[in-house]
Amino acid sequence: MEMLKIRKFVLSASLIGALLLGSETVTFAKNVSLDYKETYDVSHMTRSDMLEIPKQQSGTKFKVPQFDASTIKNVPSAKGYDKNGNLVDLDVWDSWPLQNGDGTVANYHGYHILFALAGDPKDGSDTFVHLFYQKIGDTSLDSWKSAGRVFNDSDKFVPNDPFLKNQAEEWSGSATLTPDGKVRLFYTDRDSWASDSGHYGKQTLTTAQVNLSEPDVNTLKIDGVEDLKSIFDGGDGTIYQNVLQGITQNDNHTLRDPHYVEDKGHKYLVFEANTGTKYGYQGDESLLNKVYYGGNETFFQTEKDKLLQSPKKQLASLANGALGIIELNNDYTLKKVMKPLITSNTITDEIERANIFKIKDNWYLFTDSRGSKMTIDGLGDKDVYMLGYVSNSLTGSYKPLNGSGLVLNMNLDPSDLTFSYSHFAIPQPKDNNVVITSYITNRGLFADQHATFAPSFLLNIKGSKTSVVPNSILSQGQMTIDSSKSKK
Repeated sequence: MEMLKIRKFVLSASLIGALLLGSETVTFAKNVSLDYKETYDVSHMTRSDMLEIPKQQSGTKFKVPQFDASTIKNVPSAKGYDKNGNLVDLDVWDSWPLQNGDGTVANYHGYHILFALAGDPKDGSDTFVHLFYQKIGDTSLDSWKSAGRVFNDSDKFVPNDPFLKNQAEEWSGSATLTPDGKVRLFYTDRDSWASDSGHYGKQTLTTAQVNLSEPDVNTLKIDGVEDLKSIFDGGDGTIYQNVLQGITQNDNHTLRDPHYVEDKGHKYLVFEANTGTKYGYQGDESLLNKVYYGGNETFFQTEKDKLLQSPKKQLASLANGALGIIELNNDYTLKKVMKPLITSNTITDEIERANIFKIKDNWYLFTDSRGSKMTIDGLGDKDVYMLGYVSNSLTGSYKPLNGSGLVLNMNLDPSDLTFSYSHFAIPQPKDNNVVITSYITNRGLFADQHATFAPSFLLNIKGSKTSVVPNSILSQGQMTIDSSKSKK
């Protein structure tokens, strides 16, 4: 037998055991290959598809429109108090509307409601959910009013809930108007980062009913919350990675951004996560799975050899992002943990802002990600992306939109005043156009300009193709359009 040179990566104990030939030295036959092909019966982003993005992203149909910096304003109603009790203008970033079960914007007693993360620009740990509202028919930035922070600090001390008492911040989610007219909020409970807490920033999908009243004309008031409870924290790590599996250096553990959706009378949450041990997980052996590469054998061998020698090899070995799904009971407790809708193994650990809805016979699944956290050559480190996938059923399988998955690219320098992120697609009734919302500027870059609602714009969807609608820039924070005036 000839000895084969072992590539410089760490083999798992099980793989070494399978190759051990009975002596203290591991000897390989010439035709032994460590490559394998395993789908895990889920859909995957592939390196072959993603490598098409650099060829596409300069196209106008993928470009986030250029906004006029002179028109950008802070959200006027976004006010709050700093730790010293001083009234301050708040940063406002990730936002999501109160939606109907089909994803369209809900009518709450003549109002549109928008939840958003907001906080003191000088306090990076001030990240909590706030509620904004505007009368239906108004679309200007100035028409948004604030009802303030949704939760009181004491709300998290719920008896017998194992996670809420440790909550440090509130992260992104979604909201739905229930059949009985109640506002049901879903969000991410982010625990303490402190290692001595044993929680390591654990993220838990959480829900509450938000009670509202209208004490004065054109005014909404938050009258507290009820039924605040944890839903899902990642479980045993077999379907979705749990926080203790994700504390390795450079490993980006995620379990957040719960997005509510209904299908055939059933309730679901789609969310950002990482694959557990049953669905591909992570590690150097994942770099040998042909399924993650796509393409033909020649492409696989060439791209694999390149990745194994790449400075991004470690990042790729840890990359096991996923858009997961769970089914809920009618009382919004966990009913069933389901396999991932799509994964990004070897590509990235972070695919954010899970967003899904149905148009005609197709389900559309969207996610946001950053080029700096991807392992694909040609994607800019400062660029951000919205990726999209299509299926004829909620649970898949999913295929990339536009051949690669690319839907939107923002390639300005992050210090540009009009840089935007956290793009979110909102379907419109009886229309092929969706409204794209996002937030503008990164926190702390400007003394007077805060993170704020970005101008919205339209994206057209036809089957497996999407394109930015030309000349479709809307008001900052606008969520709906008059479909009779929308370009088809």
